[in-house]
Amino acid sequence: MMRLHKVYHRLTLLSLFPSSPPPPPLPLTSSPSLLTPVRTPGHLRTHRPKRFKSICTMTSRFPNLVPLNSIAAENVGGRSNDSVSSASTEDEEALAGKYQLPPPEIKNIVDAPPLPALSFSPQRDKILFLKRRSLPPLAELARPEEKLAGLRIDGNCNTKSRMSFYTGIGIHQLMPDGILGPEREIHGYPDGAKINFVTWSLDGRHLAFSIRFDEEDNSSSKLRVWVANVETGQARPLFQSPDVYLNAVFDNFVWVDNSTLLVCTIPSSRGDPPKKPSVPSGPKIQSNEQKNVVQVRTFQDLLKDEYDEDLFDYYATSQLVLASLDGTTKEIGNPAVYTSMDPSPDQKYLLVSSIHRPYSFTVPCGRFPKKVEVWTTDGKFVREVCDLPLAEDIPIAISSVRKGMRNINWRADKPSTLYWAETQDGGDAKVEVSPRDIIYTQPAEPLEGEQPEILHKLDLRYGGISWCDDSLALVYESWYKTRRTRTWVISPGSKDVSPRILFDRSSEDVYSDPGSPMLRRTPAGTYVIAKIKKENDEGTYILLNGSGATAEGNIPFLDLFDINTGSKERIWESDKEKYYETVVSLMSDYEEGHLLLDRLKLLTSKESKTENTQYSILKWPEKKVCQITNFPHPYPQLASLQKEMIKYKRNDGVQLTATLYLPPGYDLSKDGPLPCLVWSYPGEFKSKDAAGQVRGSPNEFAGIGPTSALLWLARRFAILSGPTIPIIGEGDKEANDRYVEQLVASAEAAVEEVIRRGVAHPNKIAVGGHSYGAFMTANLLAHAPHLFCCGIARSGAYNRTLTPFGFQNEDRTLWEATGTYVEMSPFMSANKIKKPILLIHGEEDNNSGTLTMQSDRFFNALKGHGALCRPAILPFESHGYAARESILHVLWETDRWLQKHCVPNSSDASAELDACKDEESKGVADSDKQAVVASGGGGPELADFEHEGFYSLPRSLL
Repeated sequence: MMRLHKVYHRLTLLSLFPSSPPPPPLPLTSSPSLLTPVRTPGHLRTHRPKRFKSICTMTSRFPNLVPLNSIAAENVGGRSNDSVSSASTEDEEALAGKYQLPPPEIKNIVDAPPLPALSFSPQRDKILFLKRRSLPPLAELARPEEKLAGLRIDGNCNTKSRMSFYTGIGIHQLMPDGILGPEREIHGYPDGAKINFVTWSLDGRHLAFSIRFDEEDNSSSKLRVWVANVETGQARPLFQSPDVYLNAVFDNFVWVDNSTLLVCTIPSSRGDPPKKPSVPSGPKIQSNEQKNVVQVRTFQDLLKDEYDEDLFDYYATSQLVLASLDGTTKEIGNPAVYTSMDPSPDQKYLLVSSIHRPYSFTVPCGRFPKKVEVWTTDGKFVREVCDLPLAEDIPIAISSVRKGMRNINWRADKPSTLYWAETQDGGDAKVEVSPRDIIYTQPAEPLEGEQPEILHKLDLRYGGISWCDDSLALVYESWYKTRRTRTWVISPGSKDVSPRILFDRSSEDVYSDPGSPMLRRTPAGTYVIAKIKKENDEGTYILLNGSGATAEGNIPFLDLFDINTGSKERIWESDKEKYYETVVSLMSDYEEGHLLLDRLKLLTSKESKTENTQYSILKWPEKKVCQITNFPHPYPQLASLQKEMIKYKRNDGVQLTATLYLPPGYDLSKDGPLPCLVWSYPGEFKSKDAAGQVRGSPNEFAGIGPTSALLWLARRFAILSGPTIPIIGEGDKEANDRYVEQLVASAEAAVEEVIRRGVAHPNKIAVGGHSYGAFMTANLLAHAPHLFCCGIARSGAYNRTLTPFGFQNEDRTLWEATGTYVEMSPFMSANKIKKPILLIHGEEDNNSGTLTMQSDRFFNALKGHGALCRPAILPFESHGYAARESILHVLWETDRWLQKHCVPNSSDASAELDACKDEESKGVADSDKQAVVASGGGGPELADFEHEGFYSLPRSLL
């Protein structure tokens, strides 16, 4: 099954190909007049029951979302849509601790039904439309969940919590002329079922999927495996017994052959969950009496005691079962914590991975002891491949890895041959050694005494292999510190053919990216490099599919590449003027042997600034295009938005880019400057040239997610989306040692550009971001208060001393770079923040580093210095926000903040006009007036420019 995830919350094209290698708490407010330094007693923290699961794509028109006053119409912040309450009433409502609704123009976009996900059959003759619902209700997230070993588990379903789901499956025949036949619904399963893990059988004749239901007590049932006949659409349970349930904490099920599935099931002998002792057996003790050096980042949801260990075993332990479509079943192996099971391409063996004790209270389950074994497909043990010990001591330096065998997989081009990598530097990226990694291969059942064969040696860190056949494979290696990446050409079956470097480049240099090889699906369901044959040409050709980054934006391409000579021919390229097109997948790869260029068939996507993505079939030799989808615009009210990719320079000469969005119908000459929201996320680079390269396309569709800054186009804001904030550390220099300096310089350049263009009011520019973007926002308000009128910081980390063993891409410890940690922490500069800042955070944030405590402590620091600030802590939400109630409230909070601190009201305008008259009576210089008008002001807007210290801005902004 092929896989592709198309983002932008408008369409997800699934199953196309695998990834290419390389009671709620009351919100608090504080105003500058309330200077109340407070301590942070631990006992004041609110403790809640265990959290629950959320279904991330479920529609809810939940009944609990009601206006504060008892009127029939839906209100925004407790007000009717055509009335404006007094400021005091609004403040009372804001403090009431109730979920609020954003204005209709925002809410209606968020509540629009999502488009379906798509999945093509292995033979490319059928397509599934996997139907989805909108945002889930908060009740989905409020279901109990267990936080164990870095996972969050829905114990009732025995899955990872907060899974999205499909509501239905429709099948369309892809006709020879490229159009879709009528839809046939998969039927037979109960109404209201939630569908997950939809997979095709190897021959495309059957589908397997899981279903579950909502129970009367608002819990969700355990998962059962169902199968459906693709031709008839009839679905039925895979197991005849209704008491066989899927365990989907790790892996779930896989097709072994066309009629048999291997399923992770809940052991039938399992009883009730272990009960937590009312009295502990002793203190919680950890020891490092051996003086081991163990540095780990701030992992969350770790095991805490023996009870947690027992609970983890209870939920994660599976019994593997072979189940045939004819109803026969067979248990294989003993119950264990199986993390993956992969059939060999020839369907004779299984590669089975599991984890086992001793567990750790320091690291998540991915670093627990790991055993990898080879079994026959009927469950007979063949051999142990490895048994890796607990890996608590992986160094924090980026590019460090676990010791021993890793990335163990089947060769995609062989019946049953294993390959893996082994580090030669002890997994420590700071150790200099050559080679650094070695790749080995070995048959599933080696002969007695037969040792693994060395396939290739690497001086950088191994990054994967694209297999083709015995004459061709591509091996990838990279090194983060230098951003170097190399691609090797090897001949796996010919020891006398020396490996050679095909590409050697900087991963940051997107302009030199040659593209990735297109993969074809084999009859065994694996993916290998597609070899292309030209008529009357004996060359060895492959297809390189690239993003085509240029100084004018991405222009995707497809090159016919001679692997031996390096010559290439561009056989397809995206429209440069209006559209953004990409090659998604091969559609002629079901034929065995080389693919003929003249019979090539591809799936492509096409979009523009105002037209959402549609999919087409592109056929050679005439390159005929047949569109197969016709999805409606997901938010027609913004269909005519204006989008432009803009370029400008930082004061040190670094080229910067951003995407400027303007509301539908905006006219600079008539409308003048607008309030502006700048939304971004910093990035790290090793060179100024790479930092200045253009990424993305001006013709891409403006995808708007449920918490996107682009929603404020509907509120007549200008949006500066993704202005590049490069933090550059050239050579041996560390980027973060000049973080604040480069951050401020980048923001100044962006603000100067939107003011120069006249689209943004200089005193009405807000800044915001999520996660590391929230960290950026707080730092900008502390160190560049002249640029922004307010900030919105979501799910950020503000005190880097709470992440002492590295954060983001910083791999020095607090003790190695104390000054950098302190200077970068906006918490340490809380006394400098004078502009209003809105803090939003999920109460159950599970992201490393962004503990909810970060916002709690930052708010206390701000409040202690009289800053105008407001935290909104979202019950049950994690690092990203999922529930409809939460998301709509986030939008309400954000809109309220922007309307209050970024959009002038009538009284502000009057005050500004009076101020303007006063200035004129004092004889404001004509040159200054002209400078203001040149920036886009005119009429009453002129007063807006002069309000609140416009002339305190850098002269370059005038």
